[in-house]
Amino acid sequence: MNVQEYQQRLLELETRLSTRIARRREQAREQVVDSARDTADDSVADEGESEDFTEAELEATVLQQVRDALQRIEDGTFGRCVVDGEPIEPKRPEAVPWTPYCVKHRRLLEATFRLRTPSL
Repeated sequence: MNVQEYQQRLLELETRLSTRIARRREQAREQVVDSARDTADDSVADEGESEDFTEAELEATVLQQVRDALQRIEDGTFGRCVVDGEPIEPKRPEAVPWTPYCVKHRRLLEATFRLRTPSL
């Protein structure tokens, strides 16, 4: 596993995400510009603001995962499952370089989350 290649990919992704998050937050703030508007305008602006903040929040979550992966590179544990320390399958970091889990533990995590999520 070429850890330096992953580190470079993660650093580039960190930069892109940080820039996009800042831009989205600024766009959300711009939605609230003081101007003469009616209720319909306010509703559209509120929806746009909410979407921008939601996108920024999702990207912030991925950004934290990217930063965690960079820390694992520093610690020398990158490419190992954070649950049991076993090597992560080589295809997983190719697809999601910030992944902290092997396939087995990712599936267990997803199954646990599905059990806790109420359905309608």
